[in-house]
Amino acid sequence: MLYDLFAYLDRIDFPGAGMFKYISFRSGMAVMFALLISTTIGRHIIDRLQRLQIGETVRDLGLEGQMNKKGTPTMGGIIIIISILLPVLLFARLNNVYIILMLITTVWLGALGFADDYIKVFKKYKNGLRGKFKIVAQVGLGLIVGMTLYLSPDAVIRENIEVTNGRNVVEEIRIHSSETKSTKTTIPFIKNNNFDYAWLALWAGDYKKEVTWLFFILIVIFIVTAVSNGANLTDGLDGLAAGSSAIMGVALGILAYMSSHIAFASFLNIMFLPGAEELVIFAAAFIGATVGFLWYNSFPAQVFMGDTGSLTLGGIIAVYAIIIRKELLIPILCGVFLIESLSVLIQVCYFKYTKRRYGEGRRIFKMAPLHHHFQKPGNAGIQAVIQRPYNVLPESKLVVRFWLIGIILAVITIVTLKIR
Repeated sequence: MLYDLFAYLDRIDFPGAGMFKYISFRSGMAVMFALLISTTIGRHIIDRLQRLQIGETVRDLGLEGQMNKKGTPTMGGIIIIISILLPVLLFARLNNVYIILMLITTVWLGALGFADDYIKVFKKYKNGLRGKFKIVAQVGLGLIVGMTLYLSPDAVIRENIEVTNGRNVVEEIRIHSSETKSTKTTIPFIKNNNFDYAWLALWAGDYKKEVTWLFFILIVIFIVTAVSNGANLTDGLDGLAAGSSAIMGVALGILAYMSSHIAFASFLNIMFLPGAEELVIFAAAFIGATVGFLWYNSFPAQVFMGDTGSLTLGGIIAVYAIIIRKELLIPILCGVFLIESLSVLIQVCYFKYTKRRYGEGRRIFKMAPLHHHFQKPGNAGIQAVIQRPYNVLPESKLVVRFWLIGIILAVITIVTLKIR
């Protein structure tokens, strides 16, 4: 919005208008504006939620400090969504296909999470929106993202080319001069770190192109669904999901900047993505919004994000990684989300298996998701393979340790671009 205005002012030599051409300036403005919005409107939204009596319903699961959270306002993800959308609308180029996709993702999953929270809070249905409706919505978003990247003429890459000598030693990395539609992505730990989804469709003969994009769209749907649900499961401790998402946002912003800068792309031997520089502004707004939300969500939380926030954060991270062709790095970058999801999957599968085999369900963890395992005192009268008989970890310490793990994983994610 402001970009076009200042582009016009720059043409008539208005002093300072040229600063809006620089990604660094607009990103800095976006992060500061997002922080200002989230901390300013956050208090008003929390007060409004309290007046509407939109409080968290807490079941007594025997967790340390759990019942103190009863009545804390939820649906605070509205703060995050507003704090992302406004700076992006102001400082990004709105005709950029990647920005359009990120805006759609934010609104789409925000509406899905809001509907889920609304049913829980106002309709008093504790399970919220039925799972099949959530899946349909997430699949729908995956289709939109996948088909847009397939059909849009602006979603292109310039491939990195290795120039070798007679001894097969890479002497130079060049970025191809022409832009092409491609199903290539970055794969970690491999010398030539481009993976082409077309390799999965070599058997398809004349229909190779169509089958390749079908595979790609199915993978997009899976990633969007998995990561958004992973963020949803992680949102169980004060500040855990918001802080972890902010860390991931920093890593994604760095990856987007390097992928959209031809010199960095050449140095790192990764594909160059024209137009992806605008995503740095979205990442800046995302970081500012999540960090600003921590002002109220850190322990002890004054507001919870609810599914309105957690589904949105996970979906944004997933779609962002897909757009910048770094989706195969998600298991590393989103390791916290992955571990939380796997802990639930393992717990459920093991419980069902032991119940069928021994007539009594047994558990691997004292409680899932994993963060609750460290909150459960003693063995709490359950049969769990992994016990923690000594004192439970305080919630604030547990959250910070998860953040530290997230920082380590984010650093590893970036470093993988040079580890081959």
